[in-house]
Amino acid sequence: MKLFKRSNRENACCCAGQCTEENMQKAESQKEGAGIKILGSGCTKCIQLEKAARQAVQELNLDLKIEHITDFAQIASFGVMSTPALVLNGKVASYGKVLSADEIKDILKHN
Repeated sequence: MKLFKRSNRENACCCAGQCTEENMQKAESQKEGAGIKILGSGCTKCIQLEKAARQAVQELNLDLKIEHITDFAQIASFGVMSTPALVLNGKVASYGKVLSADEIKDILKHN
């Protein structure tokens, strides 16, 4: 009896087939650009992070575009495996936790 039987789905991926070459190229091209991106499925924590980011931008009187990305292929293109994540000007600034508006303001001031 084999306890650890090899699956017949050797070529199956973790994203239900969304990681096609075309989708990954599209995601890579959309990675660039100024502004803030919130990466996450749209769960409560992702929404809280987006709200805190909007508050931080408003309090600092910055003109930054804030975008919420829910597409798994795009999230994966950033190398993020734990959401929510905060991306500033194409670089991951935080992932796996909800930052407060003050923490986001500190990140914005130092970048």
